[in-house]
Amino acid sequence: MMNTKRRLRVYIGAPLDPRSARRRFVAATGLFWLPVGLYIPSQVLLMTERGMSLAVVAALFAVHSVTVSVMELPTGGLADVVGRRPVLAAAGLLNAAALTVLALGTTVWMLAVAMLLMGSGRALSSGPAEAWYVDTVQAHSGPGAELRTGLARAGTASAAALAAGTLVGGGLPLLLRLGPDLGAATGGLLLPLSAPALLGAALGAGYVAYVLLALPEPPRPRTTLRAVLRGVPATVLGGLRLGAGDALVRRLLMTAGAAGAGLATVELLTPGRAAGLTGAPESGAVLFAALACAGFVCTAIGSHFAPLAARVTGSGEHAVLASIGLSSAGLILLGVTAASHGPVALALAALGYGLIYLGLGSAGPNENDLLHHRVDSDVRATALSVRSLALQSVGALAGVVAGALPAGPPAWLLGGAVLCAGALLWARRSAPRPPLTAHPEPPRATEATAGR
Repeated sequence: MMNTKRRLRVYIGAPLDPRSARRRFVAATGLFWLPVGLYIPSQVLLMTERGMSLAVVAALFAVHSVTVSVMELPTGGLADVVGRRPVLAAAGLLNAAALTVLALGTTVWMLAVAMLLMGSGRALSSGPAEAWYVDTVQAHSGPGAELRTGLARAGTASAAALAAGTLVGGGLPLLLRLGPDLGAATGGLLLPLSAPALLGAALGAGYVAYVLLALPEPPRPRTTLRAVLRGVPATVLGGLRLGAGDALVRRLLMTAGAAGAGLATVELLTPGRAAGLTGAPESGAVLFAALACAGFVCTAIGSHFAPLAARVTGSGEHAVLASIGLSSAGLILLGVTAASHGPVALALAALGYGLIYLGLGSAGPNENDLLHHRVDSDVRATALSVRSLALQSVGALAGVVAGALPAGPPAWLLGGAVLCAGALLWARRSAPRPPLTAHPEPPRATEATAGR
């Protein structure tokens, strides 16, 4: 027993070299996104099976996005003040609770609570793991440490976890459909489409345990609730100043918003398009799971080759331009084929779907690499939260607009146009500047504000 405790203390507290930090960051990323992949194929279809219209589903998604938007900056500031690990553990607990309520919810208000909890968990999780990894590597190798490889592998891990989750989450309801009537046996409380969310909730508990055991960070000064509440707003304001005072960060935020609009369009409209092709919600979930899995595989491929994209194009900025342009072309291709169901149109639509995720997968690590070399550790999680805020807020608006537009090409093409605008932001390269911090010294503050 004593040897086990000693090994556990060493495992938790020992300083990590960059390779070990990368392995744990990749594992934590995959564990977080696996439950998400489980419920993605059935989420929209479960809500419509509960009697919700597509407009109501879009409104519920907006609850999620608005919650993330409201909480992003405070929770990012919280991670910069109290530490990355406790915030990540809280995110895992909230996600597990959200998936449980989603699986059991039969009314609009219960599903709204699920979206509220899920949005809170998403806001808490959007920056701390990556900030932990960058802090750990830079503490070992200095501010100029190579980050893109680790960020790319984490992107690959998240996409692979989503792909595996969608395969299981898409097939599980169909398997349960072959057995006894689950809805009748539970009085409508559980449906076959509820099972993936319940499995995801169970896996969320494992994620919390891994975070607490495997992500050590240096002790922070002992603090009080009053100090935390006082420190978070200051950190948040520092994060907001990053976007206001730096052209590169502004472009990263606007690109994140464009990506949010594209993703919201695809995630809202694809499940119904799949169900319409197969004629039933359960078989539609299987088709959507196959599509989502293919999309996440494309994301994994794009993320894996993100460093190569930067080398081939000459810079991370040019890689973002090419990658987002590829995604916008894919979404436009989905739009122009939306009114046709012939084999050629379906093949082109499948190609467009893959291009969306291939491009976004390649863009993500290059965007984050640019961001991490522009900000210091004291606002790193906050900066990631600001970026996620842009993605979620624009995505919420785009989802509501797409849900209100008539069925057919217009909604798809609108999302493609927004993504194309995001790509064009990178047509001109930024001049290099020193890293930004929340509390710069007076001389650096003068330099940073000279060009505003």
